[in-house]
Amino acid sequence: MKPHDEQTDFGYKSVAREEKQGLVADVFHSVATKYDVMNDLMSFGIHRLWKRHTIACSGARAGQTILDLAGGTGDLTARFSDIVGPEGQVVLGDINDSMLKVGREKLRNLGKVGNIEYVQMNAEALPFPDNTFDLITIAFGLRNVTDKSKALASMQRVLKPGGRLLVLEFSKPIHQPLSKAYDFYSFNLLPNMGKLVANDAESYRYLAESIRMHPDQETLKQMMEDVGFEMTSYENLTGGIVALHKGFKF
Repeated sequence: MKPHDEQTDFGYKSVAREEKQGLVADVFHSVATKYDVMNDLMSFGIHRLWKRHTIACSGARAGQTILDLAGGTGDLTARFSDIVGPEGQVVLGDINDSMLKVGREKLRNLGKVGNIEYVQMNAEALPFPDNTFDLITIAFGLRNVTDKSKALASMQRVLKPGGRLLVLEFSKPIHQPLSKAYDFYSFNLLPNMGKLVANDAESYRYLAESIRMHPDQETLKQMMEDVGFEMTSYENLTGGIVALHKGFKF
């Protein structure tokens, strides 16, 4: 048995830290081809509004260099590609090659080419020089990272002075009735939807569990400050089911 300090969460299970990355990879290899369909079903389409709000809060401008981390199938990348224009660049980064392949095919089919780069990377050790990006977004990806503080520190390092980080992630509902309804949905309906649509109940059970293990709003805000982010804040969306955290590097 590994010592406790070498263990981490994989949903509600405790696993060796070095095993989590592979286990998470298996989940996303499994769900990649159905990812967009399931996002629409699981959130009743609201994920598109959450992402649109994130873009509105991003301050992205023409000519900037943006990292869409854990960018998956490229919803944010597509919009940022339009905003930064031919003089800018968007890097879609994801640790999972299945997700990157789906994202690349989707964006190319949309005609988004020329200012997008696809890079397989680990958020805990971003393969870029210091002070590279004007903006980093990570949407629904941080909770799957083994060492979240290490990843946040890596993001802080590669941001330019004056740059901002936006973390869009599932969080803790702020109203008890909503929390109870959300739990029922997550642990009863969601795995069944996963089985029906993606033939994979277990991956969606893990996703529901991983949300509960993710730091709450105030804890994540403090984690961002601990690695050097300033002017940190967060905004609850849909009653705290999702939160958008923002931090700056100065």
